[in-house]
Order: sequence, then structure tokens, then C-alpha cells
Amino acid sequence: MARSFSMRGVQSAADRAVQHARAWMLETEPGSRVHDVQLDPRFQHRGVDLLWELPSGEVRGIEVKGDRNATRRRYFFELVSNLEKDTPGCFLYSGADLLVYVFLSQGELHVVPLKAARDWFLPRAKEYPLKHAFTQTGAIRYTTVGAVVSVRDVAEGVPGVLRVPLKRRGGAKEAGEDEAPAPEDAKAPETRARE
Repeated sequence: MARSFSMRGVQSAADRAVQHARAWMLETEPGSRVHDVQLDPRFQHRGVDLLWELPSGEVRGIEVKGDRNATRRRYFFELVSNLEKDTPGCFLYSGADLLVYVFLSQGELHVVPLKAARDWFLPRAKEYPLKHAFTQTGAIRYTTVGAVVSVRDVAEGVPGVLRVPLKRRGGAKEAGEDEAPAPEDAKAPETRARE
């Protein structure tokens, strides 16, 4: 069954995901700078949300996705952005170096080398189910189509995937968490994604 979302809800999740991605980048590379280019037309058509300027001078393009579904351990690889207008999804065309996929409810940030993930996925795309999601923006409703791909499959097939626990406030465990949340001032350890 297709899921339906409001633009306000989608944008809220996207904004939170970008905040988490930015915090992770700045913590991972002290002295780096993050430039938000989401509204810059020069980068929108390239599927790049953030530019990560490392202290070495290297600049990496980052595509950020926020996932609000609390129970899912799967990525939604966007293959068609707007079905009604027949526009390709960012997973297929993004020029970003990294896909930062934030599972908001689960409290995890995944860093996926985008080109390697695309090269791994395309030959086996038919193995994964397609899902439709509907987004309402005022009177306009559009359909997004994506492949639902398990985190485990990507971690096993794509080298360099990282899984980083998000820092939480309040110190309470969420249902199903294996570990206590990281304190606000502790650096979140990076682990290879396993599930």
C-alpha cells in the first residue's frame, strides 16, 4: 500500500536529517565547513544538498535523506522523484559523493558511498520491491517511486558503509535499542552497518 505524506511533514524530517548530517560531518572532521546548497539551483539539479569542505581543501557533495518510519530497517532508494512529471529520482542522478541516510525514529545515521551503492544496486534492482509514496503540496499531489532495500544487503554489498548512533537527549532508551543513548558530549562511534 502506498504511503501518503504532507509537504510540511516531509520538510520537517528533511530539516532534522540535515541537522544530524551537519553535526556528524563537523564532528568527524574538526575544522571542516558545511555549506547548505539545498536551495541553490546550481546544486539542486545535481542532487546535492550539502557541500562538505574538508580541512585538506577537498570538497564532497552530500545527499541527505531523512526516514521517519520507526520500524523499517530498509532504505528507500528514490528512483522516480515525480511520477506524474516523469522525473528521475535522486538515487539515480545525484552527483553527490555520499548519501547520508538518517533513520530519525531509530536514532541512526548511515553514510553510504553513493556511486558504489548505485553500481551495486542497478544490476540487482529487480530483486527489490518498489513502493509508491504520495506527497501533498497544497492542491498538488505527486507520486514518488523507490526501491525498498535492506540495510543488511547494502552493508554486505557496498564497501565503506558506516552506521553512526545519533546522540539523544534525556538519556532514556527507546524501545528495541541495544545500548543506552550516547551522552551529548561523547563522540558517537562509527560502525559498519550490519542490519
